[in-house]
Amino acid sequence: MDLGLQGKVALVSAASKGLGYGVARALAREGARLAICSRDSANVERAAQTLRDETGAEVLAAICDVTSAEAIHAWIASAGAHYGRIDALLVNAGGPPAGLIRAMTDAQWQAAFELTLMSAVRMIRGVLPYMTDGGAILTITSASIKEPIERLGLSTVMRSGVAGLVKTLADELAGDRIRVNNLIPGRIDTERVTQLDQATAERTGKTIEQVRADNISKIPLGRLGTIEDFGAAGAFLLSPAASYITGAALRVDGGMIRSI
Repeated sequence: MDLGLQGKVALVSAASKGLGYGVARALAREGARLAICSRDSANVERAAQTLRDETGAEVLAAICDVTSAEAIHAWIASAGAHYGRIDALLVNAGGPPAGLIRAMTDAQWQAAFELTLMSAVRMIRGVLPYMTDGGAILTITSASIKEPIERLGLSTVMRSGVAGLVKTLADELAGDRIRVNNLIPGRIDTERVTQLDQATAERTGKTIEQVRADNISKIPLGRLGTIEDFGAAGAFLLSPAASYITGAALRVDGGMIRSI
């Protein structure tokens, strides 16, 4: 199936590894031209070069701390000036820290607000002037917006806000032929999931292997997802092949999320 991404311009944030990298690689393999960013210069340059080597795609790499409005503006303006337009945006950022809500400080709440919710608002607002011929916007949230996950209260609250933003903007931007969707990862085999499993192991006295086995036992398909699984879904929703899908939330979870 041709997704129609050849020559399209896609911006992918937090793309040096994990979920963002998985989507960026899937887009590059389909012929998209990319602008990716990360807080770490060495990591994002390494990721960009790997994508170029593997796919032959044009990839711009930039440093961007998505908690900074100025950094987001500079990244988008640079990519927009280079390519002349933006066809697709993947909104992604690292997750807030784990812990009990009652133990979180005002500073931690504010930091999570800037990292998760305001980064999405600012990135989306920033690309709109470059989507003059329509476009696609996709956010990454979490399974916790469907079923709250123990000790991930900050993520649950802020990412639920992003889900509300997506549904609202899907209506607001439809007249401009800009689609807005949400992609919900289950347990995908990433560094973030490994860190959460390690924290659970230390808190419960189990080994990380036991924690991981317990988690996999709750997934009907019987395995963790891969960034390739996730990337393929992301590339589809950002592509013209999904031209009649907006305001949707797609779960890439192996059947893990039990809510209807």
